[in-house]
Amino acid sequence: MRNQLTENREQKTENSVGRGRLFAVRCSLATNKGFTLIETFVAISILTVAIVAPMMLAAKSLSVSYYVRDEVTAYYLAQEAIETIRNIRDANILTNLLQGTSIDLLAGVPSTTGAPFTVDAHVSSANAMQLCSGTCPPVEYSGTFYGYNDGTGGSWVPTRFTRSVTASYVDAEHTNLHLTVTVSWTTTGLISRTVSIEEDLYQWAAGTSN
Repeated sequence: MRNQLTENREQKTENSVGRGRLFAVRCSLATNKGFTLIETFVAISILTVAIVAPMMLAAKSLSVSYYVRDEVTAYYLAQEAIETIRNIRDANILTNLLQGTSIDLLAGVPSTTGAPFTVDAHVSSANAMQLCSGTCPPVEYSGTFYGYNDGTGGSWVPTRFTRSVTASYVDAEHTNLHLTVTVSWTTTGLISRTVSIEEDLYQWAAGTSN
């Protein structure tokens, strides 16, 4: 009788231990499932930040590089117009000195009263500047030069840049011609940009003035 009671107690103890172990295993599995889900969300969040942030930075950097490229091109186009007009003035000075003439040093400038005109650096000085009828046309590109199709051949393609030049005397003696070159363009994001350069050209040698 005593042995049977002892066996029953041991069996109950084993059953209790078994149930306790089963409960612990279930709790452990439930706890592990919870931590795994949270860790997955955290990992996805970190991965998303790690991927999206560099992509946004790369896109921003690409946009800025395009803008800088266009701005540098616009500055060069504006400076080219001023250098072309200066070259025409200096060529007229040399003509006066070598041939004994007294031609206008700024001969060829289509307007000195503020009307806009174009400057084409790839053609001869006599035809380099043309008065605009209304809005100046876009600058064209031949694959080598920026300018305008003069009908001499080549494949000229309009660019996104428009260059407008104005000139006006700032003194009564007409010895100081003030130039303003404005280059405008539209970025890839359809945003209008403008670059302007101003410079004074002086009648510093003998010759006539307008």
